[in-house]
Amino acid sequence: MSAASTIAVIGAPGAGKTSVGRQLATRLKLPFVDVDTRIEAEQGRLIREIFADSGEAHFRELEREASVAALAAPGVVSLGGGAPMTPAIADALRQVTVVWLSVSVTQASRRVGLNQARPLLLGNMRATLIRLLAERTPVYQSVATITVQTDSTPIRVIVDQIISELKEVER
Repeated sequence: MSAASTIAVIGAPGAGKTSVGRQLATRLKLPFVDVDTRIEAEQGRLIREIFADSGEAHFRELEREASVAALAAPGVVSLGGGAPMTPAIADALRQVTVVWLSVSVTQASRRVGLNQARPLLLGNMRATLIRLLAERTPVYQSVATITVQTDSTPIRVIVDQIISELKEVER
């Protein structure tokens, strides 16, 4: 993997984007950026507070700006689950290597639980995850360079698989 590489990690809530992205960055000796964490730090409030106080449209604008900036620099970038749905972010993803962490609704539901930090999943979480996956999966597929199923695979094995596939992509 070249030092100037940018790798985006995408997927549904509960796919493991942050955990896998952080370990992948460590293994590749690249910087790691979690876009949601960056937005919270820059705004001085949690994502759920941004949604509650300013609405989803405002959050998506913040997400667009932070995601496009992060994707323009070398490193491993963990994007929010809905980020690839924004045209400017999808365009930026076409310029980098994209790892889609695919996860089933059942496993995502288990991992997410009743996480209040995920404002789009409040209420009937399973039904919302089913709807989100139906909407987002075609977009994830269209931008993905590498796809990894994460349901029953340990993070270390997922990272090993990504690194192996990155070597193939570079050939």
